Parts: sequence; structure tokens; C-alpha cells
Amino acid sequence: MSKVPSLTLNNGVEMPQLGFGVWQVPDDEATRAVSTALEAGYRSIDTAEIYGNEEGTGKAIGASGIPRDELFVTTKLWNGKNETWTRDAVLRAFDRSLERLALDHIDLYLIHWPRAVRDDFLTIWRAFEEIAGSGRARAVGVSNFQPAHLRRLLGRTSLPPAVNQVELHPQLAQTEVRAFNAEHGIVTEAWSPLGSGKGLLEVPTVLAIARKHGRTAAQIVLRWHLQLGNVVIPKSVTPSRIKENFEPFGFELDPEDLAALAALDSGTRLGPDPDTYDA
Repeated sequence: MSKVPSLTLNNGVEMPQLGFGVWQVPDDEATRAVSTALEAGYRSIDTAEIYGNEEGTGKAIGASGIPRDELFVTTKLWNGKNETWTRDAVLRAFDRSLERLALDHIDLYLIHWPRAVRDDFLTIWRAFEEIAGSGRARAVGVSNFQPAHLRRLLGRTSLPPAVNQVELHPQLAQTEVRAFNAEHGIVTEAWSPLGSGKGLLEVPTVLAIARKHGRTAAQIVLRWHLQLGNVVIPKSVTPSRIKENFEPFGFELDPEDLAALAALDSGTRLGPDPDTYDA
């Protein structure tokens, strides 16, 4: 576990730079997958209300026997369009997540989408500030926020987000977002860090660098994230891949490797556009 570096968030909380994500893992499979990840050495787990697997994730955490202060648990508010997001609605959603996870606090709580077309993330964030002040979330942040959304948030509230979790991989390097986050002391976290099985790990450039270092393509991409300073949360339900993804250590990508991976950036999203998404 000690081989995983940590990043210090802007409120002083330490967050492991490599964690385990459970997006698209059914609840009845999440317990096994998270248990496998914890056994492999992961200590950071990322879930969300909309994933429908907080309960299964919580069961694995509870059964692990790992002291709570050695774990870093992230979940997210699904700020869907079927609710008017008042302070009380946010607090109720947070309480439900705590109950499903069977925890008394969350290490990181995120607004899942800016949903800029509804313009209610400022109201939500003020409730997040209250949650952070209570200590029931050690840190709060956002997900899928673009610089324009962050500028508005930073200009109207007193607590800056600790983390901004965005789609990020070599084919969508998010250079502008990462630079904005860094300028404002916000840690960048990558979802779909391996390209969601859409061909990134078969790209000849990635495979050539993997052969050069005697590593897998996934380990190369994860190493790229770590060297950029991203927090990264690969997801898998296959035990061998869960363990493989925990081994992007013991080697360094050189400037030539980094330049070759940078050249893959096409700006192509696999997920929705944060400026318009409101499903």
C-alpha cells in the first residue's frame, strides 16, 4: 500500500493517487470486485449514487477489516433533473449515501455534473459547504466541471472544490481543465482513465511503449496519469486486471514516451458534453 503516492488536497486531506472505480459494476458484483481490490492493496474506492452499487461497495468495506482511517471513500450526488435541488434535498441525498455505504463519514463527496442548463450547482455547493463544515465529508468537490463552471463557483462561494473529476485519458488529455485546476489548487481526477475499452489500449503507440518497458498497455496509460499528477481510478471486475492495474510503479516514462502519448490527444469524448448534459 505504501507504494501508492498521495496528493494533498487544498484543505490538507491526503488522497491516494491511485484508486479503484466501480462505475457500471452491478451492486451484486461490487462487493466481490471491491473486496478483490482491497486485498490487492487499493485503499481508495470511488462510487456514486447513480451507479447503484453503494450498498455492495459498503459491504466490502465493512467486511475487509481494514481500519476506516486507512481508507479513502468517494461518492457523488446524482443531481438529477427530477428533483429541485434545495439544501434539504442535498442533505437527504448525502444521508442516503452514508446509509447505503454503512459509514459515518465520506472522505470525498462530489457534485456529479454541473448541469449548467439548470444553473443550480451554486445552491448545491452551499449545501456541500455545510456538509464539509460538519466533518461528515472530509473534502468536497465536483465532477465534469469545465473552467467556465469553476469560475462561476469560485467567484460566488467561499470554499473551493478540492477535486474535479473529469473524463481524462491520452485521447482526451483535458489540458485546459488540468491547467485551470492546478492554477486554483484543485486536484484533477480521471474517470475512464483507460478509455473505457474503446480501443486506447490497442493503439500502436501505447503498445510500442508497453513493449519498451516490459509492461502492459494499461500500466503505461496509468503511469502517464501518475506522472501528469492526476488521481486515477481504473475499474475492472476481472481479478487479474484489478491486480495488474495496481502495478504502474517501479518504472518511469521518459520524455519521448510522454511526447508520443501527448500526440494521441484528439479531443474526442467518450462521455457526454458537460456544457449540455442534463439526462
